[in-house]
Amino acid sequence: MTEHTHDHTAAVRFDQAYWDERYNSVHALWSGKPNLHLIAEAADLSPGTALDAGAGEGADSIWLAGRGWRVTAVDISAVALDRGAAHAAAAGQEVAGRIQWLREDILTWAPPERAYALVCAQYMHLPTEIRRTVYARLAAAVAEQGTLLIVGHHPSDMGTTMPRPQQPDLFFTGDDLTAEFDSRDWVIVTNTVAAREATDPEGRPVTLHDTVFRARRA
Repeated sequence: MTEHTHDHTAAVRFDQAYWDERYNSVHALWSGKPNLHLIAEAADLSPGTALDAGAGEGADSIWLAGRGWRVTAVDISAVALDRGAAHAAAAGQEVAGRIQWLREDILTWAPPERAYALVCAQYMHLPTEIRRTVYARLAAAVAEQGTLLIVGHHPSDMGTTMPRPQQPDLFFTGDDLTAEFDSRDWVIVTNTVAAREATDPEGRPVTLHDTVFRARRA
């Protein structure tokens, strides 16, 4: 998924009813384009098995499948997954046949351990303690020599005119993530703050910053 907005006046919710309703409210919630950081970080990886956690309408999964990855696309919303499957079908059977669409609640679901050459999570913003638990499960799913890629809005984005939940606990830095990974087991490949230009809901240009974190299991 790519750039999106949040209703920063509402409480952040993580349940299926909320996300199904949100997806049903518009024809397309996201841009339909794969995340630029995924493209930059995964382009040099040899295709294998991939887990796309919080897959949404499937743009990242479809991009990976188009490059030869066998993807498990997981999301809590059946509406999003149905759209993703339809987009994949439109891309052709060669792509669609490489993606398994799986409805699971990422807050409680435990993926199989050491099963994926690539595990990615784009813009999955959760309270710190929940995030640590979820990301630990995702990390456990990375195979030997496999890659974990996490992308999120940097905390500095709360100070922009782009709507963001005004809840600091939902944001993280690469250093926050690095501190949660044992250096005996992981090599940090990317820990950066990436700037990009966007337009806020009022049509004003704004510079946004993303946390980009990539680690390889040693």
